[in-house]
Amino acid sequence: MTKRRRIVLWGAIVFLAWNILTFFVVHRPSSDQQVPSDLLKKLEALQSEVQRQMNNNEGLLRDLKKQKDLLNRYRNGNTGVQMDQGGRVNNSAQITHRLQSPAGDTVIPVLVIACNRPTVRRSLDLLVKHRPSDHQFPIIVSQDCGHQETSAVIKSYGDKIAHYIQQPDLSDIPVPPNHKRLQGYYKISRHYKWALNQVFNNLGYGSVLIVEDDLDIAPDFFDYFLSTLPVLQQDSSLWCVSAWNDNGKEHMTDTNRQDLLYRTDFFPGLGWMMLKNIWDELEPKWPASFWDDWMRHPDQRKDRACIRPEICRTSTFGRVGVSKGQYFDKHLKFIKLNTKPFDFTHTDLSYLLKDNYDRRFISEVYRSPQLTVKEVIANQHSEQNVVRVQYKTKEEFKGFAKQLGIMDDLKAGVPRAGYHGIVSFMFKGRRVHLSPPADWTQYDPSWS
Repeated sequence: MTKRRRIVLWGAIVFLAWNILTFFVVHRPSSDQQVPSDLLKKLEALQSEVQRQMNNNEGLLRDLKKQKDLLNRYRNGNTGVQMDQGGRVNNSAQITHRLQSPAGDTVIPVLVIACNRPTVRRSLDLLVKHRPSDHQFPIIVSQDCGHQETSAVIKSYGDKIAHYIQQPDLSDIPVPPNHKRLQGYYKISRHYKWALNQVFNNLGYGSVLIVEDDLDIAPDFFDYFLSTLPVLQQDSSLWCVSAWNDNGKEHMTDTNRQDLLYRTDFFPGLGWMMLKNIWDELEPKWPASFWDDWMRHPDQRKDRACIRPEICRTSTFGRVGVSKGQYFDKHLKFIKLNTKPFDFTHTDLSYLLKDNYDRRFISEVYRSPQLTVKEVIANQHSEQNVVRVQYKTKEEFKGFAKQLGIMDDLKAGVPRAGYHGIVSFMFKGRRVHLSPPADWTQYDPSWS
Protein backbone atom coordinates (compact mmCIF):
# COMPACT_ATOMS: atom_id res chain seq x y z
CA MET A 1 0.00 0.00 0.00
CA THR A 2 1.41 3.41 -1.02
CA LYS A 3 1.95 6.25 1.46
CA ARG A 4 -0.86 8.29 -0.10
CA ARG A 5 -3.36 5.45 0.18
CA ARG A 6 -2.41 4.81 3.81
CA ILE A 7 -3.04 8.49 4.60
CA VAL A 8 -6.45 8.42 2.86
CA LEU A 9 -7.42 5.18 4.62
CA TRP A 10 -6.43 6.42 8.08
CA GLY A 11 -8.20 9.73 7.40
CA ALA A 12 -11.42 7.86 6.61
CA ILE A 13 -11.10 5.76 9.76
CA VAL A 14 -10.45 8.82 11.96
CA PHE A 15 -13.39 10.67 10.36
CA LEU A 16 -15.74 7.76 10.98
CA ALA A 17 -14.55 7.30 14.56
CA TRP A 18 -14.91 11.05 15.30
CA ASN A 19 -18.52 11.08 14.06
CA ILE A 20 -19.43 8.04 16.14
CA LEU A 21 -17.78 9.58 19.26
CA THR A 22 -19.57 12.91 18.69
CA PHE A 23 -22.90 11.12 18.39
CA PHE A 24 -22.47 9.34 21.74
CA VAL A 25 -21.24 12.52 23.50
CA VAL A 26 -24.23 14.54 22.34
CA HIS A 27 -26.79 11.76 22.69
CA ARG A 28 -25.26 9.87 25.61
CA PRO A 29 -27.98 7.91 27.36
CA SER A 30 -28.63 8.29 31.06
CA SER A 31 -27.40 5.61 33.43
CA ASP A 32 -30.75 3.80 33.35
CA GLN A 33 -30.96 3.71 29.58
CA GLN A 34 -29.51 1.20 27.11
CA VAL A 35 -28.12 1.92 23.67
CA PRO A 36 -30.96 1.06 21.25
CA SER A 37 -30.37 -2.32 19.62
CA ASP A 38 -31.46 -1.02 16.22
CA LEU A 39 -28.75 1.65 16.41
CA LEU A 40 -26.09 -0.99 17.06
CA LYS A 41 -27.38 -3.02 14.11
CA LYS A 42 -27.21 0.02 11.85
CA LEU A 43 -23.64 0.73 12.96
CA GLU A 44 -22.65 -2.88 12.34
CA ALA A 45 -24.24 -2.76 8.90
CA LEU A 46 -22.40 0.50 8.19
CA GLN A 47 -19.13 -1.09 9.25
CA SER A 48 -19.74 -4.08 6.94
CA GLU A 49 -20.62 -1.82 4.02
CA VAL A 50 -17.50 0.30 4.53
CA GLN A 51 -15.37 -2.85 4.63
CA ARG A 52 -17.01 -4.19 1.46
CA GLN A 53 -16.42 -0.92 -0.36
CA MET A 54 -12.79 -0.90 0.77
CA ASN A 55 -12.31 -4.42 -0.58
CA ASN A 56 -13.95 -3.49 -3.87
CA ASN A 57 -11.75 -0.40 -4.17
CA GLU A 58 -8.66 -2.49 -3.52
CA GLY A 59 -9.66 -4.77 -6.39
CA LEU A 60 -10.36 -1.84 -8.69
CA LEU A 61 -6.98 -0.30 -7.92
CA ARG A 62 -5.24 -3.60 -8.68
CA ASP A 63 -7.10 -3.91 -11.99
CA LEU A 64 -6.32 -0.30 -12.92
CA LYS A 65 -2.64 -0.82 -12.20
CA LYS A 66 -2.65 -3.99 -14.29
CA GLN A 67 -4.39 -2.20 -17.17
CA LYS A 68 -1.86 0.65 -16.97
CA ASP A 69 1.09 -1.74 -17.04
CA LEU A 70 -0.36 -3.67 -20.00
CA LEU A 71 -1.13 -0.44 -21.86
CA ASN A 72 2.43 0.80 -21.39
CA ARG A 73 3.76 -2.48 -22.71
CA TYR A 74 1.40 -2.31 -25.70
CA ARG A 75 2.60 1.23 -26.52
CA ASN A 76 6.17 0.02 -26.27
CA GLY A 77 5.51 -2.51 -29.01
CA ASN A 78 4.88 -5.67 -26.97
CA THR A 79 2.84 -7.85 -29.33
CA GLY A 80 1.90 -10.14 -26.48
CA VAL A 81 -0.74 -7.60 -25.43
CA GLN A 82 -4.04 -7.32 -27.29
CA MET A 83 -6.49 -4.43 -27.59
CA ASP A 84 -10.22 -4.89 -28.00
CA GLN A 85 -12.38 -3.05 -30.51
CA GLY A 86 -12.99 -0.24 -28.04
CA GLY A 87 -9.27 0.43 -27.66
CA ARG A 88 -9.08 -1.23 -24.23
CA VAL A 89 -6.46 -3.72 -23.20
CA ASN A 90 -7.83 -7.23 -23.69
CA ASN A 91 -7.79 -9.06 -20.37
CA SER A 92 -7.12 -12.32 -22.16
CA ALA A 93 -3.74 -11.13 -20.91
CA GLN A 94 -0.35 -11.42 -22.42
CA ILE A 95 -0.07 -14.09 -25.08
CA THR A 96 2.98 -16.25 -24.48
CA HIS A 97 2.31 -18.67 -27.35
CA ARG A 98 1.62 -17.50 -30.88
CA LEU A 99 -0.27 -19.18 -33.71
CA GLN A 100 0.67 -19.73 -37.30
CA SER A 101 -1.95 -18.40 -39.70
CA PRO A 102 -3.75 -20.97 -41.88
CA ALA A 103 -1.97 -21.44 -45.18
CA GLY A 104 -3.64 -20.10 -48.30
CA ASP A 105 -3.84 -23.60 -49.74
CA THR A 106 -5.52 -25.08 -46.65
CA VAL A 107 -8.28 -27.54 -47.61
CA ILE A 108 -10.95 -28.68 -45.15
CA PRO A 109 -13.44 -31.14 -46.64
CA VAL A 110 -17.04 -30.85 -45.45
CA LEU A 111 -18.59 -34.25 -44.80
CA VAL A 112 -22.40 -34.18 -44.92
CA ILE A 113 -23.97 -37.22 -43.22
CA ALA A 114 -27.27 -37.95 -45.01
CA CYS A 115 -29.91 -40.66 -44.91
CA ASN A 116 -33.57 -40.27 -45.85
CA ARG A 117 -34.27 -36.54 -45.59
CA PRO A 118 -34.90 -34.79 -48.93
CA THR A 119 -34.67 -31.60 -46.84
CA VAL A 120 -30.90 -32.10 -47.06
CA ARG A 121 -31.36 -29.51 -49.81
CA ARG A 122 -31.73 -26.84 -47.11
CA SER A 123 -28.34 -27.75 -45.60
CA LEU A 124 -26.60 -28.05 -48.96
CA ASP A 125 -27.96 -24.72 -50.18
CA LEU A 126 -26.43 -22.93 -47.18
CA LEU A 127 -23.11 -24.76 -47.46
CA VAL A 128 -22.83 -23.80 -51.13
CA LYS A 129 -23.97 -20.24 -50.44
CA HIS A 130 -21.59 -19.44 -47.59
CA ARG A 131 -18.40 -21.29 -48.49
CA PRO A 132 -15.74 -18.89 -49.76
CA SER A 133 -14.19 -21.44 -52.10
CA ASP A 134 -15.26 -24.81 -53.46
CA HIS A 135 -11.59 -25.79 -53.67
CA GLN A 136 -10.87 -24.90 -50.06
CA PHE A 137 -14.06 -26.51 -48.74
CA PRO A 138 -14.97 -29.45 -51.02
CA ILE A 139 -18.33 -30.97 -50.07
CA ILE A 140 -18.56 -34.73 -49.62
CA VAL A 141 -22.05 -36.14 -49.14
CA SER A 142 -22.22 -39.62 -47.65
CA GLN A 143 -25.66 -41.22 -47.81
CA ASP A 144 -26.95 -44.21 -45.87
CA CYS A 145 -30.46 -45.73 -46.11
CA GLY A 146 -30.67 -45.94 -49.92
CA HIS A 147 -33.52 -43.40 -50.00
CA GLN A 148 -34.12 -42.56 -53.67
CA GLU A 149 -35.80 -39.18 -53.22
CA THR A 150 -32.92 -37.97 -51.07
CA SER A 151 -30.43 -39.37 -53.56
CA ALA A 152 -32.07 -37.41 -56.37
CA VAL A 153 -31.76 -34.18 -54.39
CA ILE A 154 -28.07 -34.79 -53.74
CA LYS A 155 -27.34 -35.61 -57.40
CA SER A 156 -29.06 -32.41 -58.51
CA TYR A 157 -26.11 -30.36 -57.21
CA GLY A 158 -23.80 -31.76 -59.88
CA ASP A 159 -20.19 -30.55 -59.59
CA LYS A 160 -21.01 -28.31 -56.64
CA ILE A 161 -20.48 -31.51 -54.65
CA ALA A 162 -16.96 -32.91 -54.92
CA HIS A 163 -17.88 -36.47 -53.93
CA TYR A 164 -21.19 -38.26 -53.51
CA ILE A 165 -20.60 -41.59 -51.76
CA GLN A 166 -23.13 -44.18 -50.64
CA GLN A 167 -22.77 -46.51 -47.69
CA PRO A 168 -22.91 -50.00 -49.25
CA ASP A 169 -24.08 -52.02 -46.25
CA LEU A 170 -27.80 -51.32 -45.67
CA SER A 171 -28.48 -54.49 -43.69
CA ASP A 172 -30.00 -54.57 -40.23
CA ILE A 173 -27.57 -54.87 -37.37
CA PRO A 174 -27.96 -57.54 -34.65
CA VAL A 175 -28.74 -55.67 -31.44
CA PRO A 176 -29.57 -56.71 -27.85
CA PRO A 177 -33.29 -57.47 -27.30
CA ASN A 178 -33.79 -54.31 -25.26
CA HIS A 179 -32.29 -52.20 -28.10
CA LYS A 180 -34.59 -53.27 -30.92
CA ARG A 181 -36.16 -49.82 -31.04
CA LEU A 182 -32.69 -48.28 -31.11
CA GLN A 183 -31.57 -49.90 -34.37
CA GLY A 184 -31.22 -46.43 -35.91
CA TYR A 185 -28.46 -45.45 -33.48
CA TYR A 186 -26.46 -48.54 -34.51
CA LYS A 187 -26.82 -47.72 -38.20
CA ILE A 188 -25.73 -44.11 -37.61
CA SER A 189 -22.58 -45.28 -35.84
CA ARG A 190 -21.79 -47.74 -38.65
CA HIS A 191 -22.33 -45.00 -41.23
CA TYR A 192 -20.03 -42.55 -39.42
CA LYS A 193 -17.22 -45.08 -39.29
CA TRP A 194 -17.52 -45.94 -42.97
CA ALA A 195 -17.78 -42.29 -44.09
CA LEU A 196 -14.84 -41.09 -42.00
CA ASN A 197 -12.69 -43.90 -43.33
CA GLN A 198 -13.56 -42.73 -46.86
CA VAL A 199 -12.53 -39.15 -46.08
CA PHE A 200 -9.27 -39.94 -44.32
CA ASN A 201 -8.09 -43.25 -45.74
CA ASN A 202 -9.49 -43.31 -49.29
CA LEU A 203 -9.58 -39.61 -50.20
CA GLY A 204 -6.51 -38.78 -48.14
CA TYR A 205 -7.57 -35.62 -46.31
CA GLY A 206 -5.85 -34.48 -43.10
CA SER A 207 -8.89 -32.91 -41.44
CA VAL A 208 -12.67 -32.99 -41.76
CA LEU A 209 -15.62 -30.76 -40.93
CA ILE A 210 -18.67 -32.90 -40.16
CA VAL A 211 -22.29 -31.76 -40.47
CA GLU A 212 -25.51 -33.72 -40.58
CA ASP A 213 -28.33 -33.28 -43.06
CA ASP A 214 -30.54 -31.26 -40.72
CA LEU A 215 -28.22 -28.35 -39.85
CA ASP A 216 -28.42 -24.70 -40.78
CA ILE A 217 -25.09 -22.86 -40.73
CA ALA A 218 -24.18 -19.26 -39.87
CA PRO A 219 -22.73 -16.87 -42.49
CA ASP A 220 -19.31 -17.01 -40.76
CA PHE A 221 -19.35 -20.80 -40.33
CA PHE A 222 -16.44 -21.42 -42.70
CA ASP A 223 -14.37 -18.48 -41.45
CA TYR A 224 -14.77 -19.81 -37.89
CA PHE A 225 -13.45 -23.27 -38.74
CA LEU A 226 -10.68 -22.05 -41.04
CA SER A 227 -9.41 -19.70 -38.32
CA THR A 228 -9.56 -22.26 -35.49
CA LEU A 229 -7.81 -24.99 -37.49
CA PRO A 230 -4.30 -23.73 -36.50
CA VAL A 231 -5.31 -23.82 -32.83
CA LEU A 232 -6.45 -27.42 -33.20
CA GLN A 233 -3.29 -28.36 -35.07
CA GLN A 234 -0.87 -26.75 -32.64
CA ASP A 235 -2.47 -27.63 -29.27
CA SER A 236 -2.43 -31.34 -28.43
CA SER A 237 -4.77 -30.72 -25.47
CA LEU A 238 -7.54 -30.06 -28.03
CA TRP A 239 -9.26 -32.74 -30.08
CA CYS A 240 -12.11 -30.93 -31.82
CA VAL A 241 -13.65 -27.61 -32.76
CA SER A 242 -17.44 -27.38 -32.60
CA ALA A 243 -19.96 -24.85 -33.88
CA TRP A 244 -22.29 -25.65 -30.99
CA ASN A 245 -23.03 -24.20 -27.54
CA ASP A 246 -25.29 -26.51 -25.53
CA ASN A 247 -26.58 -23.49 -23.58
CA GLY A 248 -26.93 -21.40 -26.73
CA LYS A 249 -30.45 -20.10 -26.23
CA GLU A 250 -30.70 -16.41 -27.00
CA HIS A 251 -31.29 -15.22 -23.43
CA MET A 252 -28.34 -17.31 -22.18
CA THR A 253 -25.78 -15.81 -24.55
CA ASP A 254 -24.21 -12.40 -25.00
CA THR A 255 -25.65 -11.61 -28.41
CA ASN A 256 -23.11 -8.81 -28.91
CA ARG A 257 -20.12 -11.13 -28.56
CA GLN A 258 -19.92 -12.87 -31.93
CA ASP A 259 -16.16 -13.02 -31.34
CA LEU A 260 -16.27 -14.90 -28.03
CA LEU A 261 -14.90 -18.46 -28.04
CA TYR A 262 -14.31 -20.95 -25.23
CA ARG A 263 -12.61 -24.22 -24.46
CA THR A 264 -14.95 -26.97 -23.26
CA ASP A 265 -14.35 -30.43 -21.82
CA PHE A 266 -17.74 -31.58 -23.12
CA PHE A 267 -17.82 -32.94 -26.68
CA PRO A 268 -20.57 -30.85 -28.36
CA GLY A 269 -20.84 -32.29 -31.89
CA LEU A 270 -23.45 -30.68 -34.18
CA GLY A 271 -21.04 -29.26 -36.72
CA TRP A 272 -17.50 -30.17 -35.68
CA MET A 273 -13.96 -30.56 -36.97
CA MET A 274 -11.22 -33.06 -36.16
CA LEU A 275 -7.83 -34.11 -37.51
CA LYS A 276 -6.74 -37.41 -39.04
CA ASN A 277 -4.52 -38.33 -36.09
CA ILE A 278 -7.60 -38.31 -33.84
CA TRP A 279 -9.46 -40.58 -36.26
CA ASP A 280 -6.47 -42.93 -36.38
CA GLU A 281 -6.79 -43.22 -32.62
CA LEU A 282 -10.58 -43.67 -32.51
CA GLU A 283 -11.26 -45.84 -35.56
CA PRO A 284 -9.96 -49.18 -34.23
CA LYS A 285 -12.28 -48.99 -31.21
CA TRP A 286 -15.25 -47.15 -32.78
CA PRO A 287 -18.47 -48.15 -30.96
CA ALA A 288 -21.43 -50.07 -32.39
CA SER A 289 -23.88 -47.37 -31.27
CA PHE A 290 -24.29 -44.03 -29.46
CA TRP A 291 -20.97 -42.79 -30.83
CA ASP A 292 -21.38 -39.24 -29.45
CA ASP A 293 -21.79 -40.33 -25.82
CA TRP A 294 -18.90 -42.75 -26.36
CA MET A 295 -16.76 -39.76 -27.38
CA ARG A 296 -17.55 -38.17 -24.02
CA HIS A 297 -16.14 -41.07 -22.02
CA PRO A 298 -12.80 -40.46 -20.26
CA ASP A 299 -11.18 -43.34 -22.20
CA GLN A 300 -11.70 -41.38 -25.42
CA ARG A 301 -11.54 -37.79 -24.22
CA LYS A 302 -8.28 -38.26 -22.27
CA ASP A 303 -8.61 -34.84 -20.61
CA ARG A 304 -8.71 -33.12 -24.01
CA ALA A 305 -10.99 -30.22 -24.80
CA CYS A 306 -12.87 -28.75 -27.75
CA ILE A 307 -13.34 -25.15 -28.86
CA ARG A 308 -16.90 -23.84 -28.90
CA PRO A 309 -18.50 -20.43 -29.55
CA GLU A 310 -20.62 -18.21 -27.33
CA ILE A 311 -23.18 -17.96 -30.15
CA CYS A 312 -23.85 -21.11 -32.16
CA ARG A 313 -22.67 -21.36 -35.77
CA THR A 314 -25.16 -24.17 -36.41
CA SER A 315 -28.78 -24.83 -35.55
CA THR A 316 -30.92 -27.84 -36.32
CA PHE A 317 -34.26 -28.06 -38.08
CA GLY A 318 -34.40 -31.86 -37.79
CA ARG A 319 -37.37 -32.53 -35.58
CA VAL A 320 -37.97 -35.89 -37.26
CA GLY A 321 -35.24 -38.45 -36.58
CA VAL A 322 -34.16 -41.36 -34.42
CA SER A 323 -34.75 -39.32 -31.25
CA LYS A 324 -38.43 -38.84 -32.21
CA GLY A 325 -38.18 -35.07 -31.73
CA GLN A 326 -38.31 -35.13 -27.92
CA TYR A 327 -34.98 -33.32 -27.48
CA PHE A 328 -35.79 -30.96 -30.34
CA ASP A 329 -39.06 -29.71 -28.83
CA LYS A 330 -37.63 -29.23 -25.36
CA HIS A 331 -34.35 -27.63 -26.27
CA LEU A 332 -32.89 -27.64 -29.78
CA LYS A 333 -35.47 -25.44 -31.47
CA PHE A 334 -34.65 -22.60 -29.06
CA ILE A 335 -30.95 -22.42 -29.92
CA LYS A 336 -29.86 -19.06 -31.37
CA LEU A 337 -27.95 -19.16 -34.68
CA ASN A 338 -25.45 -16.36 -35.24
CA THR A 339 -26.56 -13.95 -37.97
CA LYS A 340 -23.86 -11.24 -37.67
CA PRO A 341 -20.62 -12.46 -39.29
CA PHE A 342 -17.39 -11.94 -37.38
CA ASP A 343 -13.99 -11.78 -39.07
CA PHE A 344 -12.07 -14.53 -37.27
CA THR A 345 -9.44 -14.67 -40.01
CA HIS A 346 -7.84 -11.43 -38.80
CA THR A 347 -8.25 -12.19 -35.11
CA ASP A 348 -5.49 -13.52 -32.88
CA LEU A 349 -6.92 -16.72 -31.40
CA SER A 350 -3.81 -17.73 -29.48
CA TYR A 351 -5.72 -16.97 -26.27
CA LEU A 352 -7.40 -20.36 -26.85
CA LEU A 353 -4.14 -22.27 -26.42
CA LYS A 354 -4.28 -24.10 -23.11
CA ASP A 355 -1.63 -22.22 -21.14
CA ASN A 356 -2.90 -18.82 -22.26
CA TYR A 357 -6.56 -19.70 -21.78
CA ASP A 358 -6.30 -21.38 -18.39
CA ARG A 359 -4.37 -18.50 -16.88
CA ARG A 360 -6.91 -15.92 -18.01
CA PHE A 361 -10.17 -17.85 -17.71
CA ILE A 362 -9.61 -19.49 -14.31
CA SER A 363 -8.43 -16.18 -12.88
CA GLU A 364 -11.49 -14.36 -14.24
CA VAL A 365 -13.89 -16.91 -12.78
CA TYR A 366 -12.50 -17.06 -9.26
CA ARG A 367 -11.83 -13.34 -9.08
CA SER A 368 -15.55 -12.66 -9.64
CA PRO A 369 -17.75 -12.17 -6.55
CA GLN A 370 -19.58 -15.26 -5.28
CA LEU A 371 -23.35 -15.07 -4.96
CA THR A 372 -26.02 -17.57 -4.04
CA VAL A 373 -28.51 -18.89 -6.59
CA LYS A 374 -31.27 -16.95 -4.87
CA GLU A 375 -29.29 -13.72 -5.12
CA VAL A 376 -28.67 -14.27 -8.84
CA ILE A 377 -32.31 -15.11 -9.57
CA ALA A 378 -33.46 -12.07 -7.58
CA ASN A 379 -30.92 -9.95 -9.52
CA GLN A 380 -29.30 -8.74 -6.30
CA HIS A 381 -25.94 -6.92 -6.47
CA SER A 382 -26.88 -5.94 -10.00
CA GLU A 383 -23.84 -3.65 -10.18
CA GLN A 384 -21.71 -6.78 -10.58
CA ASN A 385 -21.56 -7.69 -14.27
CA VAL A 386 -19.74 -10.99 -13.72
CA VAL A 387 -20.55 -13.28 -10.78
CA ARG A 388 -19.94 -16.81 -9.63
CA VAL A 389 -22.25 -19.43 -8.10
CA GLN A 390 -20.46 -22.31 -6.40
CA TYR A 391 -21.55 -25.94 -6.24
CA LYS A 392 -19.87 -28.77 -4.31
CA THR A 393 -21.96 -31.86 -5.05
CA LYS A 394 -23.70 -33.41 -8.04
CA GLU A 395 -27.06 -32.65 -6.45
CA GLU A 396 -26.12 -28.99 -6.00
CA PHE A 397 -25.00 -28.70 -9.61
CA LYS A 398 -28.19 -30.23 -10.97
CA GLY A 399 -30.39 -28.18 -8.66
CA PHE A 400 -28.64 -24.89 -9.40
CA ALA A 401 -28.57 -25.62 -13.15
CA LYS A 402 -32.33 -26.24 -13.22
CA GLN A 403 -33.03 -23.06 -11.28
CA LEU A 404 -30.83 -21.04 -13.63
CA GLY A 405 -32.26 -22.67 -16.76
CA ILE A 406 -29.13 -24.28 -18.19
CA MET A 407 -28.61 -27.92 -19.20
CA ASP A 408 -28.30 -30.01 -16.03
CA ASP A 409 -27.15 -33.37 -17.40
CA LEU A 410 -23.64 -34.72 -16.93
CA LYS A 411 -21.66 -37.20 -19.03
CA ALA A 412 -18.94 -39.00 -17.06
CA GLY A 413 -19.07 -36.07 -14.65
CA VAL A 414 -18.65 -33.36 -17.30
CA PRO A 415 -21.41 -30.73 -17.58
CA ARG A 416 -22.51 -29.55 -21.00
CA ALA A 417 -20.36 -26.62 -22.18
CA GLY A 418 -18.25 -26.99 -19.03
CA TYR A 419 -14.52 -26.40 -18.68
CA HIS A 420 -12.73 -27.42 -15.47
CA GLY A 421 -16.22 -27.92 -14.07
CA ILE A 422 -17.19 -24.31 -14.89
CA VAL A 423 -20.26 -23.52 -16.98
CA SER A 424 -20.46 -19.91 -18.20
CA PHE A 425 -23.67 -18.31 -19.45
CA MET A 426 -25.75 -15.15 -19.30
CA PHE A 427 -28.57 -14.70 -16.79
CA LYS A 428 -30.67 -11.54 -16.72
CA GLY A 429 -28.03 -9.65 -18.65
CA ARG A 430 -24.92 -10.55 -16.68
CA ARG A 431 -22.27 -13.24 -16.92
CA VAL A 432 -22.65 -16.12 -14.46
CA HIS A 433 -20.03 -18.81 -13.85
CA LEU A 434 -21.51 -21.92 -12.23
CA SER A 435 -18.33 -23.39 -10.79
CA PRO A 436 -16.85 -25.88 -8.34
CA PRO A 437 -14.54 -24.71 -5.52
CA ALA A 438 -11.24 -23.15 -6.57
CA ASP A 439 -9.30 -26.25 -5.50
CA TRP A 440 -11.12 -28.45 -8.08
CA THR A 441 -8.75 -30.93 -9.74
CA GLN A 442 -10.74 -33.47 -11.78
CA TYR A 443 -14.16 -34.77 -12.81
CA ASP A 444 -15.93 -37.57 -10.97
CA PRO A 445 -17.16 -40.03 -13.64
CA SER A 446 -19.83 -41.30 -11.23
CA TRP A 447 -21.65 -37.96 -11.61
CA SER A 448 -24.25 -38.64 -14.28
